[in-house]
Amino acid sequence: MDLPIFTIHGNHDDPTRDGGPDLLSAVDLLSVSNLVNYFGRQDEVDNIKVSPVLLQKGDTKVALYGMGSMRDERLNRMWQGKKVKFLRPEHGSTDEDEQKEWFNIFTLHQNRDLGRGSKNCVHESMIPEWMDLVVWGHEHECNIDPQESLVGTFRISQPGSSVATSLTAGESKRKQVGLLEIKGQNFRLQGIPLSCVRSFAVGEVNLGEKAREQGGVLDIEDPKVEERMSEVLASEVDTLVSSCMINMQHRTFFYCPLTLSPLS
Repeated sequence: MDLPIFTIHGNHDDPTRDGGPDLLSAVDLLSVSNLVNYFGRQDEVDNIKVSPVLLQKGDTKVALYGMGSMRDERLNRMWQGKKVKFLRPEHGSTDEDEQKEWFNIFTLHQNRDLGRGSKNCVHESMIPEWMDLVVWGHEHECNIDPQESLVGTFRISQPGSSVATSLTAGESKRKQVGLLEIKGQNFRLQGIPLSCVRSFAVGEVNLGEKAREQGGVLDIEDPKVEERMSEVLASEVDTLVSSCMINMQHRTFFYCPLTLSPLS
């Protein structure tokens, strides 16, 4: 393989000591076979030091930081206790301009602060301000385009899951991977849609509104109201499938969950 692959572990392949004294992940098997470059594992649970993989091509220097999945509450507690440290490349001087020679990327696989509780996630304010780009794994929704962080000093790209793994609205968004180009301190990230993903659509139906829109077709006193309801829902599913077929250029299967509101 001509292009090296760098990877961190996620929460489904995190290192364990099952079957022996060594802390091993399933990714270790790929690493010892020289198929991937595995980095970002932390062997000490009470003292985390994140060191970068340094890459250089021409005048462009990239420092790639990685942090594999850890228990969110424990990591949050260590971060608050200042036990998470990021090591920066050594320089002959401490000049800040020399520090800025490196384009810093941080990859992690943790919960984001999306209403899960202040102690069950990593907050954007915890990440060092001198990072340039954060690639945030674990979250399933695809938000590949870099967005400005809450602290305003770096950008965040959330690639999301490559396939639908749960029946949520976020999974219905188009799955993409990204092509990152870096030159000096400038970068651009191009989203590339995946064309072989089985997609599904999500819709919401308010049966009371449907009854009013269709002139009382759905009447709770009608002995055939269940039959009428099935017809309305079937029509809604057909509409969802049709809208997906317009946007997709390949053959696929669809799962269309509907959120229902009862008849008034």
